Amino acid sequence: MRTTQVAGTLWPVPGIAIRALVLGAFLVTVTAVTGSSHAGAVRRRAQLPHVLKLVDDSRRIRLPGGRKVPRPVTTYLWYPPARDGAGPFPLVVFGHGYATTPLLYRRLLRAWAKAGYVVAAPLFPLGNAHAPGGPDESDLVNQPGDMSFVITQLLAASASETDPLHGLVDPARIAVAGQSDGAMTAFATAYERPWRDRRVDAAVILSGAKLGRHVPLARHAAPLLAVQGTADEVNEPKYTRRLFRAVARPKFLLLLRHAGHLGPYTVPGARLAAVERVSIAFLDRYLGHGSLRAIRRAVAGVRTAELTSDP
Repeated sequence: MRTTQVAGTLWPVPGIAIRALVLGAFLVTVTAVTGSSHAGAVRRRAQLPHVLKLVDDSRRIRLPGGRKVPRPVTTYLWYPPARDGAGPFPLVVFGHGYATTPLLYRRLLRAWAKAGYVVAAPLFPLGNAHAPGGPDESDLVNQPGDMSFVITQLLAASASETDPLHGLVDPARIAVAGQSDGAMTAFATAYERPWRDRRVDAAVILSGAKLGRHVPLARHAAPLLAVQGTADEVNEPKYTRRLFRAVARPKFLLLLRHAGHLGPYTVPGARLAAVERVSIAFLDRYLGHGSLRAIRRAVAGVRTAELTSDP
């Protein structure tokens, strides 16, 4: 028996009981602190902006009437779950296809965010479905600049103690991704010398092609995951195969048998699920601590998918 004093009175308490009381108080304190921290993270995440009205004052677009205005680069954001902590998190900047919007790809983008990535998807000002005067594909050459602009803005926001995005983005872990024209945009941002952004650490190219016809590539740049439907009649498989051959390792090519141009990245089903699993495993490997084995496992059992790798 040992004694402990409570409010000036001596009470006989077994030693094991004292340890239980102390442990119980500790657990209550830890639970309260952890619960408070989690609640704070949930509140903060709920208050983060989901759309940023960014404007690049250094560049202009021409409106249908001829007037030139600063280039708007409205950007949609998705965040990791609050349970993943306060950050910083890897960043994925995604480019949508011609005459679409980022919201068409929201299932895939949400999957990346759920896996622990901040996902930023700019609305290309003249290439989107609701562009003034209608979509203009000739503006494609300006879209890599939009991707780099978004990277710069988000890194600045994350570095600012007064910004709601403070501390969210890791400047050393950045990927670009895109589909169709957005894939061409992302590929140019990662590899093509006139547009290459050296901050890019990985690239996910979905049914893409080169942007510049005779533009030199930075071969030893970012790791590549190229995804292609074999029945794609818009961006034919030969273009993706050229991308895969053109860049240095590490690189991966995921072929989706009998798949078309847009469906594998927007329509729920086995193909979209495979794209989600493989792309997340790839991003985890090159922006985190994932393994090569996880990339290969991501296609195991998927009869309509074939993975070629050169890690």
